[in-house]
Amino acid sequence: MGKGSNVAKANAAREKNLKDKGKSPEERAAAKAKADKDKQAYKCLICLQTFLVSSTDGVLFNHVTSKHDKLEKEPEKCFPKLKGFDPSAPAAAAPAAVSKKPVAAAAKKDAGLNDLLAAGLAGGKGKKK
Repeated sequence: MGKGSNVAKANAAREKNLKDKGKSPEERAAAKAKADKDKQAYKCLICLQTFLVSSTDGVLFNHVTSKHDKLEKEPEKCFPKLKGFDPSAPAAAAPAAVSKKPVAAAAKKDAGLNDLLAAGLAGGKGKKK
């Protein structure tokens, strides 16, 4: 193994360094442009607030009702995507069903805390003089 092995080692090291280097500046710029586009996928036409591409119709409708309550009957004035949106549809009710479980857990936690507080208040230390 003469000079050939050193050339192979150098080529392998060069290849490894290229893999470690990561994205090129062009790839980074393209990724940043895509992220910016996704970040501003939905924009309220009234207040110009932006929403992520993953925002659901329910989230957008919630914005309309909380910020622009006069437009609740016409949500498409804020977001054209909401034309014909029915807030009472089952898809809009799904997030509310998810939030019920933590409330039940919180109620159990509060019940346990109330017992602890009652016990602590009954036999608590007095005020130091």
